[in-house]
Amino acid sequence: MQLLQQILFILLSIAAIWIFVRKVKFITRNIKLGRDEEFEPHPGRWKNVLLMAFGQKRMFDKPLVALLHFAVYAGFIIINIEILEIILDGIFGTHRLFAPYLGNFYTFVIDFFEVLAFLVLTACIIFLVRRNMVRVRRLNMTELNGWPRSDANYILIFEIVLMSLFLIMNSADRGLQLRAYEHYHDVGSFWISSMVAPIFHNSSAQTLIAIERSAWWLHIAGVFVFLNYLPYSKHLHIILAFPNTYYARLQAQGKMTNMPEIQKEVLYAMQPETVPADVAPEEHKKFGAKDVFDLSWKNLMDAYTCTECGRCTEACPANQTGKILSPRKIMMDTRDRMEEIGNNIDKNKNFADDGKTLLHDYISTEELWACTSCQACVQACPVLIHPLHIINQLKRYLALEESNQPSEWNGMYSNIENNFAPWKFSPDERDKWTEEVQG
Repeated sequence: MQLLQQILFILLSIAAIWIFVRKVKFITRNIKLGRDEEFEPHPGRWKNVLLMAFGQKRMFDKPLVALLHFAVYAGFIIINIEILEIILDGIFGTHRLFAPYLGNFYTFVIDFFEVLAFLVLTACIIFLVRRNMVRVRRLNMTELNGWPRSDANYILIFEIVLMSLFLIMNSADRGLQLRAYEHYHDVGSFWISSMVAPIFHNSSAQTLIAIERSAWWLHIAGVFVFLNYLPYSKHLHIILAFPNTYYARLQAQGKMTNMPEIQKEVLYAMQPETVPADVAPEEHKKFGAKDVFDLSWKNLMDAYTCTECGRCTEACPANQTGKILSPRKIMMDTRDRMEEIGNNIDKNKNFADDGKTLLHDYISTEELWACTSCQACVQACPVLIHPLHIINQLKRYLALEESNQPSEWNGMYSNIENNFAPWKFSPDERDKWTEEVQG
């Protein structure tokens, strides 16, 4: 019977890892659909990883929420260190493999894990109430209708169940230890599960074994299910937050990336003498971005990293004043379009034109022109996502490729083209106002 359990466990582990790796390859391929973007090594990158990904620095503008989130994050990650022991127990048919080697320190470690598990469980319950009863505005906006809202609830419920199974498993295990039953050796009383253990005081040894084994199997199976749920969920940021903060742009936040082709044309207009006499006309290069292929791989990683927390949308002045722009929706739409293209490629071996694009079919011009490029969304993101970079590239395509911009801008464009300034004054008369001052 024990050998059969070991075989089943190994098969379950292989299946879970295979499915996860397959989805990771799918996401990696989708991110690589984007254009190249160079990132030079810099010590500041590791600083971002430590402060933003590990330390969650930007979360602490809301201290209580930040502490609860940190408890869930740290607790869930640290507790899963115990998965190593569970996996080895499952493969070799042992029970608490590390206990004999660690002695009292093993009891301390499990005590620590149990305290973290209780914090995770408590925080998840609070978050469920906050999402569904308190109904915080940014967590109940229209772009979250359907799967996104359900996804957030599912993951919280999932974590509550996993932490409960962990504590129940230890409680039943402790009951068997006290009875010195077979291989359940006494490793000491655990802080949290010892409070639950009296519930099983009158249970038979067979009942306790059934409870402990069921909780053990459900816990490890739940972890494997959670592992494979992550790539389909906004909680993929648990993994991608680290590379995304590492590759965050280090230049000044307000600095925008210029287009060399446009800069050259402006130079030639302002200084005609710099135009080379024998230069051949260049092939037209598409300006801006119309679909995910035109964005950089970092833009696409940003989209997969999005936590859907809505802090960017909450900070957006356009959204606050009733415009339909939501930076969070921009990131969600980019990710959804990537997934659609990825499925298209899997089905057809290569991308078959589906008549859709990120611009227009997912993101409207009304959303884009509502953006004032104020950087509030960039400043608010806890994992250094840059929605404005995507927005600006889509706007560039609208203006430079489709000549699709607010009509009020046409006069400004004409003045810049003819007068080299936004105002309707001849360059020769630009300093005429100084005569009046001197007079």
